[in-house]
Amino acid sequence: MPEKGWEAVKRVVVIGGGAAGMMAAISAASAGADTTLLERNNFLGKKLAITGKGRCNLTNASSISETIKNIPGNGNFLYSSLHRFSPDDTMAFFSSLGVKLVTERGKRVFPASGDAHEVVNALKKQLHELGVNIQYDKRVDKLKISDDGSVLGIYCGKDFIEADAVIIATGGKSYPATGSTGDGYRLAAMAGHSITDLTPSLVPLETTETWVSELAGLTLKNVRVTTFSDDKEVESEFGEMLFTHFGVSGPVVLTLSRTICRLLDEGKQVKIKINLKPALAPEQLEARLQRDFDQFSRRHFANSLGQLLPSSLIPVIIALSGIDPEKPSNQITKEERRHFCDLLTGLELTVKCARPIEEAVITAGGVCLKEIDPKTMGSKLVSGLYFAGEVIDVDALTGGYNLQIAFATGRAAGLSAAE
Repeated sequence: MPEKGWEAVKRVVVIGGGAAGMMAAISAASAGADTTLLERNNFLGKKLAITGKGRCNLTNASSISETIKNIPGNGNFLYSSLHRFSPDDTMAFFSSLGVKLVTERGKRVFPASGDAHEVVNALKKQLHELGVNIQYDKRVDKLKISDDGSVLGIYCGKDFIEADAVIIATGGKSYPATGSTGDGYRLAAMAGHSITDLTPSLVPLETTETWVSELAGLTLKNVRVTTFSDDKEVESEFGEMLFTHFGVSGPVVLTLSRTICRLLDEGKQVKIKINLKPALAPEQLEARLQRDFDQFSRRHFANSLGQLLPSSLIPVIIALSGIDPEKPSNQITKEERRHFCDLLTGLELTVKCARPIEEAVITAGGVCLKEIDPKTMGSKLVSGLYFAGEVIDVDALTGGYNLQIAFATGRAAGLSAAE
């Protein structure tokens, strides 16, 4: 075994070439470890390359306390790793790799190029410069653990790779086409770890109403979406949403979905209401509508809404209003106008279910945190075993927080494994 000073060089194997795995391998190698990175795909960062609609929202320029507030899934567990590698550290790290960054609405941080592949390529270049041994098309079947509970290495089929430390960074169960098929949970369970219930987090929603299919592909910006459970308001978010052929998606819906999934699991009835014009008070909206009717007084109702709503939304809204689309605008009654305003500020949908976990952005649940040291990301059950990223039982809201988790836990695991 090669020597580093008076100490033997640690042999570290990282399982998974996503955001957490690449950061873990970079961190271990930079600390002097002989590092091997195993990826089941034939290239690295497959999921990372599609995040943020292909733009890669790699962190959020928030304080550590703000970041933890946006990690409803066990955020406090990450206190140590975030102090070790904060959002500021993430930005400084990528800047040092030559990735120019921009901060956008909601403190979301993106590469200035708007191309997630730049982030992936920067990480790959760093791995190569540090001499990390990257092996592709490698699926780990099991860990080899000594009788006294220490990691000895891993098996890929009949091939055995010896290791002093192993980092599991295989992602969750969402987006299995990217390689996140739950292998990390299987490996952790085989090592004696408990796995908490796996549920979708940040996931599109199916609705009972079928008219949503007529709006598939329509994005609404600057709307407010509010969740109701058994007719009681639960949560509200402002921003962007998307209609799909089965229901709704987009940033606002994904953020609300975490709570909605929990309510559905409890057997609650869940509705959402969309305020299409949240910037206008009810009396302002009614006055605006009246002005449009006055301006287009000789037009039919259906032809007087072009300045108020997207064209694809108009037929659906009119049908829901029950107002004759061919009725002249100057004949719309006060009662009809107020009813239409109510529809614009409270477009209601009934949530039937969440889409499958495979379509979720993030998996909630994972390796039980009681069995992981929050300072090192090391297993409390098996010496030399570490975890990073989505495989552990933490999950955050949209806005770059989940990638920050991946980078921070990957950093902690990689440095600790190399010690």
